[in-house]
Amino acid sequence: MSGAHLERLNDRQRSAVEHGVGLANGKMGGPLLIIAGAGSGKTNTLAHRVAHLIVSGADPRRILLMTFSRRAASEMGRRVERICAKVLGNKAGVLTDSLAWAGTFHGIGARLLRDYAEQIGLNPQFTIHDREDSADLMNLIRHQLGFSKMESRFPTKGTCLVIYSRAVNAEAPLPDVLRANYPWAAEWEEQLRELFASYVEAKQVQNVLDYDDLLLYWAQTVSDPILADDIGGRWDHVLVDEYQDTNRLQASILMALKPGGRGLTVVGDDAQSIYSFRAATVRNILDFPTEFSPPAEIITLDRNYRSTQPILAAANGVIDLAKERFTKNLWTDRESAERPRLVTVRDEADQARFVAEEVLENREGGMRLKEQAVLFRASHHSGPLEVELTRRNIPFIKFGGLKFLDSAHVKDMLAALRFAQNPRDRVAGFRVMQLLPGVGPSSAQTVLDAMADRPDPISILGDLPCPPRAAADWPGFVALLQQLGGRSAGWPAEIAEVRDWYEPHLDRMHEDADMRKADLLQLEDIAAGYPSRERFLTELTLDPPDATSGQAGIPLLDEDYLILSTIHSAKGQEWKSVFLLNTVDGCIPSDLGAGTSAEIEEERRLLYVAMTRAKDSLSLIVPQRFFTHGQSATGDRHVYASRTRFIPPNLLQHFESRAWPIVPTGQATGQEAPRVRVDVGARMRGMWR
Repeated sequence: MSGAHLERLNDRQRSAVEHGVGLANGKMGGPLLIIAGAGSGKTNTLAHRVAHLIVSGADPRRILLMTFSRRAASEMGRRVERICAKVLGNKAGVLTDSLAWAGTFHGIGARLLRDYAEQIGLNPQFTIHDREDSADLMNLIRHQLGFSKMESRFPTKGTCLVIYSRAVNAEAPLPDVLRANYPWAAEWEEQLRELFASYVEAKQVQNVLDYDDLLLYWAQTVSDPILADDIGGRWDHVLVDEYQDTNRLQASILMALKPGGRGLTVVGDDAQSIYSFRAATVRNILDFPTEFSPPAEIITLDRNYRSTQPILAAANGVIDLAKERFTKNLWTDRESAERPRLVTVRDEADQARFVAEEVLENREGGMRLKEQAVLFRASHHSGPLEVELTRRNIPFIKFGGLKFLDSAHVKDMLAALRFAQNPRDRVAGFRVMQLLPGVGPSSAQTVLDAMADRPDPISILGDLPCPPRAAADWPGFVALLQQLGGRSAGWPAEIAEVRDWYEPHLDRMHEDADMRKADLLQLEDIAAGYPSRERFLTELTLDPPDATSGQAGIPLLDEDYLILSTIHSAKGQEWKSVFLLNTVDGCIPSDLGAGTSAEIEEERRLLYVAMTRAKDSLSLIVPQRFFTHGQSATGDRHVYASRTRFIPPNLLQHFESRAWPIVPTGQATGQEAPRVRVDVGARMRGMWR
């Protein structure tokens, strides 16, 4: 077999790719942990490992690849095909098309649950609630139990859902979750337990699963040894990307699938574990080697192909101070004389002006706006900068905004499809019925109650009395659902039927209906890429696209635009020039993230992730004072800030420290108080002497 497809890999990448491949008698290698530092070619290495398995004779149908997003899985598949083509030629496409088990944990879980539904007492026609639908159902139960009318403040529907989600994903007892993360809600433990029990029962009655159920049901399924052996036996090789971002539930599933670790590969970087708010735990990757006997082999990828050596030296210095980590110091042969800059400015207004001027200067030097990014710990940190960019007519796009499926008109369309798919889904039915003029919560509730116990709920819709004030629109609604229920049009023509029915209501409800109709056409185009209504609803809910007519449309009218992004949204990305706002205590680490040692360590990793996004130029900006919120525009109440604790004095050697605006020679810089130019106090005293 030719090794041409491996020629561009470095020695450690090649060791990771070839681990356990080609063993005698078809044996699979033991468990492998690839610690892949930022910019070390992680995706390229994983794609080469999958391709190498295939060209070495592994059956692609027996390879499970789990990635952080469905888009990542698609990109991985394209890379694998290109690599395989170097060895297999035209045969590569046939084999890589058979790489059918590639996707997210949630997406793979949804497929398996439909396959094994009858063996676990689940109706395979279940629908999946997104977070907003789940919160609505939680709120409905909350209201039915009388918790919305308590004398003292009971947690909101969103908070209740977050508490529930953390408890199940972290596999942690409710009292522990409340004590550690929601101490103010601890007094409601008994009521929350009752609420969650009722919420679970309601989902089962309505035949719906939420995001967490896709993992929870999967974990419960593989707790049965026979089912675990059957499911795990589907695949010879299981590969997991971004393992540092998994939670305890996902780790439990993985260990049940491959309890001995044979054929198991996980890839990740403990230094980039930044999703604890989703119940991800860095312990999964730190403890992985010792989960097996003998322990998993560890291969570290520490050659960085992204950043210059000075940037890496500073980033290594920051992460070296972490309390617990796999030893890894990134290196590169990309030398540079330019160190990262620590730029001290007076306040957030000067910070915004500095960034705008630097961005424009870079652009004049030939660097496109798209090659530059401004990162921040929290979304609201970019407010003053957005005003300054708008004033200077610098186009920008901000990541972390409204998602495609969060827009009302798209949710309305999907609710109609979901209700037709599963007429026991009360949240979907409640939403779609209230689109009709004259149908309110009470009328919708009456119809849903009447449908609840019928074996074929949609068929009896036409026999139910029409809601009193909806006579004009009710027959069309019933006809639509019966057409969808009978699947007479087929997929994807069904979504066009829903759009034709919905557009008159869209015109009535929204002034910007024409813009929203463009989203519906986009939704229809997306639908055409799925083989069935069931797959469409499942996968779109699990991995939604980001763009909407109401988000980031205007900047895209320009051929170029600056990137604004939270650090979390920037993970996995890279730019030539990166600016990090508010590199001060209180922002990074965030005031809300500085409670425990574990939280502090995650904030340190956030700074590391931000720094390692930069290829050529990195500027960390340190405003000296922040104006307090809630004052008038002419107010002057402010607080002083200090440089982030993650860059102590002994690391300053890795940075170029400067102040902005440029000050005359001899004036204090850094975080010292500026020299007094006019001693007004002395003059006042002199008036009397």
